[in-house]
Amino acid sequence: MSSPFNSSPKKKMGKEESREVTPSTEALDTEDERGTWGNQCEFFLSCLGYAVGFGNVWRFPYLCYKNGGAAFLIPYVIMLLCAGLPLFFMELALGQYASLGPNILFPKVAPLFSGLGWGMVIVSMLVAIYYNMILAWTLFYTFASFTSELPWGNCNNDFNSVGCFTEDAAANCRNQSMLYFNHSCLSVSDYCDVANLTSYNDTHCANPLDPNEITNTDKVLTKITASEDYFKNRMLGITGRTWEDMGGMRWELVGCLALAWIIVFACMVKGVKSSGKVVYFTALFPYAVLFILFVRGVTLEGAYKGVEFYFLRPNLTRLGEIEVWNDAATQIFYSLGSSFGGLITLASYNKFKNNCMRDAIVIAFANCSTSVFAGFVIFSILGFLATELGVEVEDVVSSGSGLAFVVYPAAVTRMPAPPVWAILFFTMLITLGLDSQFTMVETLTTALFDQWEVLRSRKPLVVGLMCFVLFLCGLTMCLEGGLYMFELFNWYSAGISVIILAITEIILLQGVYGFKNFMRNIREEIGIYMPLPLYAYWTVTWLFITPLALLIILVMSIYYFTPAYIDDYVYPSNIQSLGWCLCACSIVFIPLGAIFVLVKGKTTGMDLVKPSPDFCPYHVRKLRDNQGSGNKGQPDGVFRYTYDNEGFQQPNVKVYPDISKDDPPPYTSNHL
Repeated sequence: MSSPFNSSPKKKMGKEESREVTPSTEALDTEDERGTWGNQCEFFLSCLGYAVGFGNVWRFPYLCYKNGGAAFLIPYVIMLLCAGLPLFFMELALGQYASLGPNILFPKVAPLFSGLGWGMVIVSMLVAIYYNMILAWTLFYTFASFTSELPWGNCNNDFNSVGCFTEDAAANCRNQSMLYFNHSCLSVSDYCDVANLTSYNDTHCANPLDPNEITNTDKVLTKITASEDYFKNRMLGITGRTWEDMGGMRWELVGCLALAWIIVFACMVKGVKSSGKVVYFTALFPYAVLFILFVRGVTLEGAYKGVEFYFLRPNLTRLGEIEVWNDAATQIFYSLGSSFGGLITLASYNKFKNNCMRDAIVIAFANCSTSVFAGFVIFSILGFLATELGVEVEDVVSSGSGLAFVVYPAAVTRMPAPPVWAILFFTMLITLGLDSQFTMVETLTTALFDQWEVLRSRKPLVVGLMCFVLFLCGLTMCLEGGLYMFELFNWYSAGISVIILAITEIILLQGVYGFKNFMRNIREEIGIYMPLPLYAYWTVTWLFITPLALLIILVMSIYYFTPAYIDDYVYPSNIQSLGWCLCACSIVFIPLGAIFVLVKGKTTGMDLVKPSPDFCPYHVRKLRDNQGSGNKGQPDGVFRYTYDNEGFQQPNVKVYPDISKDDPPPYTSNHL
């Protein structure tokens, strides 16, 4: 079987196939008002920074520990090959081919799917709103770290609750056969009396109304670690708040959120021209910090204990559990960021002839390797913390914001020079989050610039207004009970909806548009020979394995779905309904887009699922637009395009700029 990526000349129907004569290199690569990456490295680092985010540090290590240690890598890599990598490459190739954002691109692929791109844009908008709140929290902790004594290391602050405790203070009281509470060592009798109970023995309290009801002293009163107390009461102020009573505004958080958006604006004021320069730091700095933390972590007492729990106890029996495979699938899917529109947007600023297949493979595996390496860093330090506290590693393991803002801060307080390590860790989190935030905001602004091209001349104004509007949308998360709004967005905005968008996307590109057509587009832009094993891999995954994997992920996500909650507080049913509205507000654009096209009536019949003449490379659209607009000047070079399709019987070669009005459209997907 010969690969269609072989660029050597062939004989067709007794004649040598006509070759494509492209415009001059200057015409092909000329940077227009839309902009392109300054060089290939900027694109590569932007994609890498987008893929490598918070989840690599605070979720993957926990999933690996939870699901069998090193054994978890088996389903993880399988899901990477079955779903993650195929979708990643597909979106890079699509965006690079058409040089358009998703909202403009998909209507050109098939008008009936016009709403798919806007659905992706809405998802990116919802995620950008709450994602920058994490950056605000990280900035808050970074500023708090510039002190000789970290404020979350003790309970002697004005903001500490009566239940605040540190293990050192509690151990000191235990040495006196007493119990720690509210900054004091209490006798068992006094301790039980605080809870309106009576002393039963040295370790238990009894209910005076029912002497048979005995409670362990550890469970009598609510206790909270100093680091968690700082997170909840100092930064958030959430204690005692519910959805119905979110309290007042936390103005320090408002300032941190504003600063986060100012940083995003400053780095993106000129689009990819400015963000492409920033990623040299934001994409590479986390690796430098991870390496420093790794060296420090493995030298700490108890590090091996943590690494052993994380990775060195592979439990192959867990591979028989469907939940393990579901965790692997969802982690790889969301980690690479497919179907958010970001990959299409980043690739749309590429040079047309960039080898995006190489980039996709390298970035996907680099992302997964980063996750594994980050696990060694985190668990070496958690092993140290467990050793210091005299508990098992599983007693200090956490994921998500609990790891970043509770467990890890507690760990660094027990290291020499704790502020240094705290500053390093939180600065790393800032750079991890910024790259992903850049891409999501770029997706939104690109959607506006492609929809209304006149806005491109006002790029700083548009980017500034976009950041300001998103800042206003995030203000509710700065309330004392703002964590409830944050978790609602986190829970619903980019879960099941993104999977549905991915399924729709792959059906459109590989089914409606056609696998062969798509592969020929890739050959045209990459222009190199593709080895047969790779060609077979893309064929099998795009046509069979990836759609099936996405369907399974969707079913499992629905099956294992639990209503939103925080600790013991489960959101009321009406708020859960609001969450489902967040989920639906992106995928609803798929049917709405189809209805709009049908009602508009300009496209009918089979044309609804056929690509328009504008689904072509940017330089082709540019040359044709110059002719169609009556441009008197000649384009740079004469562009000849021949139809590379044995079944296409059009005998004449279309030549730009000399085109007759009676000729059919000069460049349509029918050439495939």
